[in-house]
Amino acid sequence: MRRKLLGLALACFGSVAVAADEQAVVGHYANIAHAVFEDSLITALQLQQATDAMLANPSEATLKAARDAWKQARVPYQQSEVFRFGNPVVDDWEGQLNAWPLDEGLIDYVASDYSYELGNEGATVNIISQTELNLGGEKTDVSTLTPELLASLNELAGSEANVATGYHAIEFLLWGQDLNGSDAGAGNRAYTDFVAGEGCTGGNCERRADYLRAASQLLVNDLEYMDNQWDAGRKDNYRAELVSGDVQEGLNIMLFGMGSLALGELAGERMKVALEANSSEDEHDCFSDNTHNSHFYNAQGIRNVYLGSYQRVDGSELSGPSLADLVRAKSPSVDDDVRAALDKTTANLQVMVDRAEAEQAMKFDQMIAEGNAEGEQIIRNSIIALVEETRAIESAANIIGVNNMEPDTAGHAF
Repeated sequence: MRRKLLGLALACFGSVAVAADEQAVVGHYANIAHAVFEDSLITALQLQQATDAMLANPSEATLKAARDAWKQARVPYQQSEVFRFGNPVVDDWEGQLNAWPLDEGLIDYVASDYSYELGNEGATVNIISQTELNLGGEKTDVSTLTPELLASLNELAGSEANVATGYHAIEFLLWGQDLNGSDAGAGNRAYTDFVAGEGCTGGNCERRADYLRAASQLLVNDLEYMDNQWDAGRKDNYRAELVSGDVQEGLNIMLFGMGSLALGELAGERMKVALEANSSEDEHDCFSDNTHNSHFYNAQGIRNVYLGSYQRVDGSELSGPSLADLVRAKSPSVDDDVRAALDKTTANLQVMVDRAEAEQAMKFDQMIAEGNAEGEQIIRNSIIALVEETRAIESAANIIGVNNMEPDTAGHAF
């Protein structure tokens, strides 16, 4: 009898230990989220400094520096998107920062053959060129371009394609339209589009500068908000709610976020849609031709969550209790399978990056061109790897007792 009671006590103690380990994993997930959003804020501030410097002294060099800062800002932000799915505080907020594709004629001048979403009466408004909008008889004063005003213009006239703010609005202002279709080349806006006075090209240079300042400030404001939501030093934010909540729900959020980004969003919306339509309009970072990097860092974000590690923009490494630890304790073979799937995805997306950055570069908009067999295969290999990765994530979820993950497919069949 004594032995049985001792065994019962050890069993109970063991379950408490497992629960504590699971809680630590959820807590470290929140630590990674905070680090990623903090890095996104740091790089957004650097982007703002670079755009301010360019506006103070427009030149080819300062415009290039601003573009480089934009690309650097995308590195941590793209790794944050794994926190979007399952965390309403992120999902409800992210559209103001990363909505795409956008009808850029809403913001500034476009080519005469510009194609846009049919029926979108805001698609050719060109906010920068006027001080009052008149859509459907409703007038809006846009004489003073502020972060708050730009935020209010998102989805103008009820169209999701009317995106006035965020990374892609700033991208368009820095690069301009990519008029190359499926040929080589990104947007090529001249720095003189920001020169005040007689040297101004494109018209309305001072308004364009005001728009860029307002959009950059709004990006910083939004990232400050999200940084605060994950800060362990605050007691009344989303992080506090998550880590004090049901631990199984926390694990489900982690796994759902990984699977949904991998399957419905990255494999589906960001690759499959563009490839099947052979459409550069469905390319994620379409003005800068930076899409290959955005895809790579999305996948890196998934890897970060599973392995419980994140390399910060200052080069330091954040690591701690992970889903991988929980899975390996239950089934080393399943953990091996997940790691192998993550490695396969990384390898295939690295091929995409290497091909896009090669001397004879093939960017994503060239890969999706009709008849480009090499580009199509690179993208299809990445999609296949992401689908297999999602299946491995589902197996990991089952092993640790999360049986209702059901990643979002975004309506795609694979």
